[in-house]
Amino acid sequence: MPHDWLWETVRLLLYLVGLIGFAAFNAAYLSLLERKEPAWFQLRRGPTEAGPLGLLQPVADGIKLLGKQLLVQGGADVLLFKIAPVAVVIPSIMCLVLIPFSETMGARDISLGLLAVYSFAAINVLATMLGGWASHNKYSSIAAARVVAQNIAYEIPLLLVIIALVMVTHTFDLREIVAQQAGGFWNWNVLRFGASPLMPLAFLIYFICMLAEANRAPFDMVEAESELIAGAFTEYSGMGFGLFFIAEYVNVVVGSSIGAVLFLGGWHCPFGLLPGLHWFLIKLYLLCFAVIWVRWTFPRTQIYGLLNLSWKVLIPLALAHLIVTAVTVKLV
Repeated sequence: MPHDWLWETVRLLLYLVGLIGFAAFNAAYLSLLERKEPAWFQLRRGPTEAGPLGLLQPVADGIKLLGKQLLVQGGADVLLFKIAPVAVVIPSIMCLVLIPFSETMGARDISLGLLAVYSFAAINVLATMLGGWASHNKYSSIAAARVVAQNIAYEIPLLLVIIALVMVTHTFDLREIVAQQAGGFWNWNVLRFGASPLMPLAFLIYFICMLAEANRAPFDMVEAESELIAGAFTEYSGMGFGLFFIAEYVNVVVGSSIGAVLFLGGWHCPFGLLPGLHWFLIKLYLLCFAVIWVRWTFPRTQIYGLLNLSWKVLIPLALAHLIVTAVTVKLV
């Protein structure tokens, strides 16, 4: 019995170290994709100087950030100012702990995994708000107010979609949700018209809300460089800014992973040509590619347009989907 406890502890520690490395790698190379992808669209070359094909550019950027001093502006709340970047990135890592990457790979399986993921995600938003408020900068304070308004507006349709999905699957267990989608494309939740004819609409609502929750363009009101300099991150330098930067990309990975689990069958594929982990990563990075594609396709919206989209469009659509799903589940 003590041996089992020790092995489980070691296993969790190894998974945690591996997930931190996975998060850092994704933050680094999704930032490179963020530059390469629009370069492909706009017939440019993108980064080319650091390493072959510019592949070492994230390493050069990381070294630059590590070499910069972390300064605290006069009048700022020093404790909250320094805690906020750490408090932003830790919940994102904790969300990765709960994601089943394949049938056999996952740091921790819990029956309320879906609920736990969105509980951790809520802490992320609070930390960003505190960072902006603690900076003692008017632009950062405006961004802190925006992030609260944006989070409240887009969590409602997101959670309405999640509730409808739970009504269909009857579980909060992420691994069980994936298991129910085995057998072919037609069993993926995004195409389960028998459970609800509006499932493709639910996936679209989820994707839009994921962009807003991860503060990605065209909903990046937290940063809004053209209006608020760098928003909540204006006064951060060095790895203080670096942690916010990492957290944004880890949130994109988490949101894409949850999207793959909830709607796209997780590690399942009808072809069976590759192991489950490979299929999961293919779906994950296709969604990440789409997130970056959206940023370089649509201009940033105004805060009023952002809030109107949620309150006047997405929430009514999510409620309609919830009602249709409830009726369908009851009748079937």
